[in-house]
This record gives sequence, structure tokens and C-alpha cells, in this order.
Amino acid sequence: MTVTPWWRHRRILPWLLQAGVGLAVLVEVALLMTNLVRNLTAAGLLLSWRWLGQPAGFDLSETLLPFDASMSYGRALLAGLLNTLRVIVIALLGSSLLGLLVGMAAFSRNGLLRGLARVYVEVVRNIPLLLQLLFWYFVVFLALPDGAAAALRWPFLVLAKSGLYLAGWSGGGWQGPQLLAGGWQAPLHLSVEFAALLTGLITYIGAFIAEVVRGGIASVPRGQWEAAGSLGLHWAATLRHIVLPQALRVIVPGLTNQYISLAKASSLALACGFTDLYSVAETTLNQTGRAVEVVLVLLGAYLAIDLLISAAMNGLNRLVQVRER
Repeated sequence: MTVTPWWRHRRILPWLLQAGVGLAVLVEVALLMTNLVRNLTAAGLLLSWRWLGQPAGFDLSETLLPFDASMSYGRALLAGLLNTLRVIVIALLGSSLLGLLVGMAAFSRNGLLRGLARVYVEVVRNIPLLLQLLFWYFVVFLALPDGAAAALRWPFLVLAKSGLYLAGWSGGGWQGPQLLAGGWQAPLHLSVEFAALLTGLITYIGAFIAEVVRGGIASVPRGQWEAAGSLGLHWAATLRHIVLPQALRVIVPGLTNQYISLAKASSLALACGFTDLYSVAETTLNQTGRAVEVVLVLLGAYLAIDLLISAAMNGLNRLVQVRER
């Protein structure tokens, strides 16, 4: 019986190769970290997190978490993180709804509607997001009327340079925007910075989601449409009850990439003057000089957000996949 040498064994060789590559990566990381610590020590900037408890000395224009200049850098970063999460969650919902509607419109029997959906997708996808954010902020929202009396009014929405005022549930009933004491008041108020960022992200990511939805619907065999038509189902009912449930197994994996892209693109809030995590971190870096620590905070925060989105979408993907017996 011939004995195979260990260096030619098909089971041992892959493990040895992986161990060698892993060891090389660890050695490289150790060398980089040693060089980093040496350089920081020479510059008198050895890694430290004490600065997180120091007073920030700057204010935030808007935040869900109460904050003032006397509070710490750590609280400022937490307030910026909450602003980022608020943008991401609302933009995810808005872009998903917009993408779904436009993706469905691509299969409408109305030629004009199909054409408008196609034009929207092709135009928005081929313009950089940063340019779109600048357009929405400087050209659209900052051009709104200045002054309460000149604001653009609708029953449930008021647009002004001071912000967007939306109707909502308040005081046990539905309440719309009201002009009180020379200023507008409403249950929901959005700053123009926040509104411009949301509009840009929803419009941009919605175009990509529309293509994902269109591809998922196109993957459903044509016979399903014909069978639904033979049963007398309307176009909308066919999409809702027959086509979309089958298309989800193709749509959901593509949505994961778009949601993660949206989370990372939210860091462009600086272009609209919105105080998100990146904006607060940049101010913190300029004042403390702690570049490595601040960058590590940013990397960890965005990585955690992306991993959370990925885990949630992977769970949803397992639910919509077809289970064979």
C-alpha cells in the first residue's frame, strides 16, 4: 500500500495553505501596528480615549439627543450617530417605496408611465450623488420663500426656508401646520438640511432599487401573468398576489447591496450642512488632533451599521427563498 506524503495530501494541503496565509496576514498586521505605535509615541500622540470625556466646546444644529457645548465629545459623537441612524432608517423606507413603485411602473400597460419610469432611472443613476445633494440643497430647498407669509402652503405641508412643516398626530388628534406668532408650527418639522439630504438619498437609491425590482419581476415566467389574466385578475392584483411574492427571492439579495450603499452614502450629509456622525467626527478631529481614534470610531460605527443591515437582510432572504421538500 502506497502512503501519500503529507505535503501532497489533499486534506492536509488546503489547511496548511490557509494557515500559512493567515500567519502572513497576522505578521503584516503586527508590523503595521508596531510601526503605528512607534510613530504615535514619537509624536506624543499615543492612543488614548480620555478625550471622549472632555467638553466638546461646539454646538450641534439639530439632534435627537439633548446636547450643548459643555457636554463631552463622546456625547457629541453619540448625538451624531443618532442623526445618522435617523437618516438611514427614513431613507431606507422612502427609497424602498419609491423603488417598488417605479419598478412596478416599468411593467405598466401605460406607455407614458413606462417611459417616465425608464427616464427617471437612467437619468438619476448616471448623475453622481454628491451633485444631486448639492442640487437639492442649494437650488431647491435654499430657494424656498423666506418668511412665514410667503411660504408654499398645502393642507398637510408647508415649505419655507426655515424648514418643512408636516401634519401629524398631536394632542389626541390630527393637526396640520399652523401660523402662530409670526411663525409656522406643526407636529413634524424638518430642517432644509435634513430634507435635502433625505430627498437626495431617496431619489438616488430609489432609482437603483427600481432596477432591482424590475429585474426581479422580469425573472417571473410570462406564463404566470397569462394565468392570472385568464383568472380575470387586474394588472395591480397580479403584481401584488402572484408576481411580487415570486420575485422577492430575486429582489431581496439585490436590495442588500443598495441598503448598504445607502448607509455609506449617508456620510455625504456634510454637503448639505447636516450634522451627522461624520460631520461631528470631523469637527472632533480638528479640535483634538486624535486622528487615529476618531477614524477608528467612524470605521467601527459604519461597519456595525452595515453588518446589522446585512444580517437583517440575510434573515429576510432566508424567509423568502423557496423551500424544497
